[in-house]
Amino acid sequence: MDFPEALRYSSEHEWVRVEGDRATVGITDYAQDALGDVVYVSLPEVGTEVSAGTPCGEVESTKSVSDVYSPISGTIVEVNAALTDTPELVNQEPYGAGWMFVVEMSVAEEVDALMEAAAYRAFVTSD
Repeated sequence: MDFPEALRYSSEHEWVRVEGDRATVGITDYAQDALGDVVYVSLPEVGTEVSAGTPCGEVESTKSVSDVYSPISGTIVEVNAALTDTPELVNQEPYGAGWMFVVEMSVAEEVDALMEAAAYRAFVTSD
């Protein structure tokens, strides 16, 4: 299981990479492993307002359908269109090419409420 130190993590198993006032979001290695083979990804539309902790997309796998939550409030400014044709990127590169969307943050302080890598590692290994 991979837990990159530069990222922040939510209790719903999303990761966040902050660059300026933008946050790139995806699901964690732990989440993609638990889901199994991802076969479909539904992402929010660009321009959608999202609130931290609320569902804004779905990931369908061979095992189940799971909501994707936005860990940060703001406006969706970009989505990973590659996931439409190749949803398996979520399994292959959850922290790279399998990213899901970018949020222009409206409340940057929300990042501070997310877990650092060590805390997330402890969170998932205590399940």
